Amino acid sequence: MSDILDEAQALVQCKACPWYKQCVLPMRLTEDDLRKQLESSIPGATAPGAGQYGMQQLLSSLAAAAESSLLEGCPIFIGRLRSSPKLAEQIKKLMQDWTKESTEQTP
Repeated sequence: MSDILDEAQALVQCKACPWYKQCVLPMRLTEDDLRKQLESSIPGATAPGAGQYGMQQLLSSLAAAAESSLLEGCPIFIGRLRSSPKLAEQIKKLMQDWTKESTEQTP
């Protein structure tokens, strides 16, 4: 009985979630976000000077790399993935076979 209640609660949470139907999104990082984080952790690290152009290039590269590899996720979706390795494996397999399926369907 508790399984049914847990599943119903998860469905209600999903429908009320601000992430509804957008469970995973690429993280949005900018140079400014990274600069602020760097300044807060290492004061004076981004002080103006000769190395400023190099630091700007580094921050730009880091922001681009982070957007390509990091995702933000709905807490409910992440919880379901963590609690069900089988679900995570099914999604992984679906993503790995994505191009195979789309090429098989085209005439």
